[in-house]
Amino acid sequence: MTIRLPIRLGPVRRFTRNLLCPVDFLGRPLLLKYTRNATEAREEIRGHARLARHYRVPALHTHLRVPGGHLLAYERLPGGTDQGLLLDLLNTDQPSSDLHTYMDRLTTAYREVILATAWPADPAHVVRKLYWDRAAPGGRLDTYYAGKDFLIADGLIDVPVSRLDTYTLNINGLRHHLDWAATLRWLRAHFATAEPVWVALTQGDPTDVNLAHPLAWFDYDTAGMNSIPGEFANFLWYASTLGGWLVPTYNPTAFADHPATFTHVPANTPELRRADIDHTTSTIHIGYAPRLSARRRVAVTAYWNQLVQPVADRLWPGADLKNLLRPYLAMRILGVYNLADLAPEDRLVLLARLAEAVSPTFDPTTYFCPLESPCPAP
Repeated sequence: MTIRLPIRLGPVRRFTRNLLCPVDFLGRPLLLKYTRNATEAREEIRGHARLARHYRVPALHTHLRVPGGHLLAYERLPGGTDQGLLLDLLNTDQPSSDLHTYMDRLTTAYREVILATAWPADPAHVVRKLYWDRAAPGGRLDTYYAGKDFLIADGLIDVPVSRLDTYTLNINGLRHHLDWAATLRWLRAHFATAEPVWVALTQGDPTDVNLAHPLAWFDYDTAGMNSIPGEFANFLWYASTLGGWLVPTYNPTAFADHPATFTHVPANTPELRRADIDHTTSTIHIGYAPRLSARRRVAVTAYWNQLVQPVADRLWPGADLKNLLRPYLAMRILGVYNLADLAPEDRLVLLARLAEAVSPTFDPTTYFCPLESPCPAP
């Protein structure tokens, strides 16, 4: 006689500090999420409830206190190896109608909800985890960089970042300037002001692993009234830099169920072509070629043209969009990974990208590579 157990467990996966496990319980597919952080668990539950009023999210069946943390049981959406996420639509060789259709639905959903819920709010009422908390005393900027110094690129540019302001940066033939200490002070000051922030109801961390295919939203501890420019900068930076290059390089376990990601890392990894110093002119020369796969280019282009630009035209007509995005982009560059922990070549490219982001000539329409022409061919 065969005995069928009422519960069947799948492989446990770690995502940052959380554990995820697919479970079949009495024939019902569930996804269990375990987190040790009680505050994040409460924010996840509240965020899910907020988001469910406007976006498609899996049902939250129950949440329990368990030894050492909290357990949340969600409806498990269909998926599998290299299936079920926006990531999987990006991990193919050529753009196709399914990605275009997906981006149409994604941007339409966001545009409608953002425009319906947008208002200028006191920063105290904004979801603070990804930006304000990281810039605050004791946050990631302090943890990573306060009182610390490191070389721009060990073995390539053996100059401490604290002395960057004494050099001119020649990046791909254009002159830039980056004062490391002043940049950190600027970010801390920007996210310490009481000036109202334009917010709307969003998930807050719109990465290609937090967006399901067919369209749905995962991960809710940052869901709520989020900064709209912060939402835009998050998606654009993740789609163009983090998701295809840095995260699979430095956190490969997150893609255990989506191994096709690694096949496409070379197509999304910048190529460092020059790194040297001219001491007679105090000039650091950096030459690099950005890389962005065809599918990621389609996603970024659609997001910019169908969401960022229409929302900006409605909410901030005549405003300089680059100045709205700039501090959030700089925080994404500095506040996700500690630059000192990265390989010298990667650190150098990111410092170049930071210098370009804070430059008066910063142009998001070319910076995020939404147009094919500005991006050198792989």
